[in-house]
Amino acid sequence: MRPPRLDQLDEIDRNLVALLQMNARESVANLARQLGVARTTVIARIARLEKNNVIAGYGVRLGQDVLDASIQAYVGIKLAPKFGRDVQKRFARMPELQLLCAVSGEFDYVAWLRADLPDRLNDLLDEIGALEGVERTTTSIILARKIDRAG
Repeated sequence: MRPPRLDQLDEIDRNLVALLQMNARESVANLARQLGVARTTVIARIARLEKNNVIAGYGVRLGQDVLDASIQAYVGIKLAPKFGRDVQKRFARMPELQLLCAVSGEFDYVAWLRADLPDRLNDLLDEIGALEGVERTTTSIILARKIDRAG
């Protein structure tokens, strides 16, 4: 069963999700105060949102100094037919791959890479280009974040 979309949630759940996106470590008491509901309501709603996969997990956002010290790039990847599953398995073993999306258009996938050094990014791009089934890649290196709502 698919989780409900954000627009299918009631106002309290949408606001709770927004608050947790800003700070997933916020105390239940503070969340309840900001939402104008009881602490038990917040606890029950978080449990339900987790159970229904609206909240799929919690993570760590790296500080800007850490991000600025790394090199980030988006890579468009064009595959030969029927190689998607094999390529995904190989990508899953690359810790520098932060995000992989299937996309429509010129490419089959877009990958977000983060490497410590230019040489490591170069090695990663060589690894990706050498994978069986990868026909072509196009890389764009991130120069600056202008708007970052994802953290």
